[in-house]
Amino acid sequence: MSYELTNHGYLVNLEDWNEHVAKELAEKEGAELSEKSWDIINYLRDEYLNNNGNQPNERNMVKHFKKIWTDLDKVDTKSLYNLFPTGPAKQAGKIAGLPETKRKGGY
Repeated sequence: MSYELTNHGYLVNLEDWNEHVAKELAEKEGAELSEKSWDIINYLRDEYLNNNGNQPNERNMVKHFKKIWTDLDKVDTKSLYNLFPTGPAKQAGKIAGLPETKRKGGY
């Protein structure tokens, strides 16, 4: 399957995304996809597709995953950056096939 990327490495067409594409994008990004990485990717896709194009920032992601990841002692921005070192909102969003966010930072 072929797909087109922007100059910054984001999918041009949201419909081209699937798990295989996500794995290829993650490889280009140097990110390993764990179960928690997929939790973030699926959360971002769900928010974008089912919540009027919402792209949560890191603070909102931490709030959400504190409720979900009960197996971790602490869920904070560091735990998100451990999964997506160049920025959980932007890097995970790119791997999730979402458009590039125009937001400046995590907060």
